Amino acid sequence: MATEKIYTVTGMTCSHCVNSVDAELRQLPGVTDVKVDLASGAVTVISDAPLDETAVAAAVDEAGYELAR
Repeated sequence: MATEKIYTVTGMTCSHCVNSVDAELRQLPGVTDVKVDLASGAVTVISDAPLDETAVAAAVDEAGYELAR
């Protein structure tokens, strides 16, 4: 059963930002899809099982942005 969770990412300003966040999140084990809404900062992550929020935050940080808590 797929899990869908919406996170808010701050600091994204352009399509390059969107691509960076998307690429990092897709590397997390179990992630099957990522949808990034640049205007709102909402990032929808669909995965096989619930993800560890620390891992999600680390992936967003690796891309150069911050997960809003």
